[in-house]
Amino acid sequence: MYTASPDRYAEMPYRRTGRSGLALPALSLGLWHNFGPDRPVETQRAILRRAFDLGVTHFDLANNYGPPPGAAESALGAALATDLAPYRDELVVSTKAGYLMWPGPYGEGGSRKYLLASLDQSLKRMGLEYVDIFYSHRPDPDTPLEETMGALHTAVRQGKALYVGVSNYSAEQTREAARILGELGTPLLVHQPRYSMLDRRPEDEGLLDALDELRVGSVVYSPLEQGLLAGRYLEGVPEGSRAASDSPFLRPEAVTEDLVGRLRALRDIAASRGQSLAQLALAWVLRGGRVTSALVGASSVRQLEDSVGALRNLDFDEEELKRIDAIVRP
Repeated sequence: MYTASPDRYAEMPYRRTGRSGLALPALSLGLWHNFGPDRPVETQRAILRRAFDLGVTHFDLANNYGPPPGAAESALGAALATDLAPYRDELVVSTKAGYLMWPGPYGEGGSRKYLLASLDQSLKRMGLEYVDIFYSHRPDPDTPLEETMGALHTAVRQGKALYVGVSNYSAEQTREAARILGELGTPLLVHQPRYSMLDRRPEDEGLLDALDELRVGSVVYSPLEQGLLAGRYLEGVPEGSRAASDSPFLRPEAVTEDLVGRLRALRDIAASRGQSLAQLALAWVLRGGRVTSALVGASSVRQLEDSVGALRNLDFDEEELKRIDAIVRP
């Protein structure tokens, strides 16, 4: 029987989420690709147990994570019913709805019907009475924002979510969502944008500025840019990698000779800091405390431990930041 490490809070830094009282670990575990029936159950359980032992208290999901859709929530539900059952109150569990989950007009989008039905399904799969954070996974141009935010507010009023967030919203959409939620009395807690050394849109498009202004937290996804910054592509596209598969998220043609050269240059900076390339990438998004938490995936305990190792050095001097920018944004 699993017993959590008594030292689980010794090393992990926790950061306050926006203006709330909720603190999140600097690294959170995303259950996107590696939790489903195509992965060994014991490997999944070992990753979850080790994450918690390392102080990773936040597990992030969405209704459609797997594959197949729903499988990741079911996998977490099994762990919550066994290994993690005594520790529910030490965990932050988040899920989302917005993308396609089931057939027909009510299986995706931002309608009240879809969001609240999806949340009920998610709670059933995970065996939970509530989630800590419920997100609108994407803006829906066909649904009034008032309806989408109203559904999030209802989830809190019903006791099915403690906090609410948005993901993939622009700066202006985030401001409007925060305004609507504020008027309803359910503050916007957090935004989940895509952000990495190679994807600076939250900086360039003013999203991080908007979050600072609104005092809303951020949990960034893809800080390793779909694996490009994990060190797997330093010699091109290896067999078995995401780019070598039929994944729509990273195509092999994206791994150009120029990109590989830049990745090698970043690896050299990482080595000078005593870090792996992945650790450098994670430290970079967490630099300065502007980002609340970075989401990492893990296919093994070893990969998870390497990611957590990034937390040993989150400081950058100006010269290092200039060198990184010269490589990434020449």
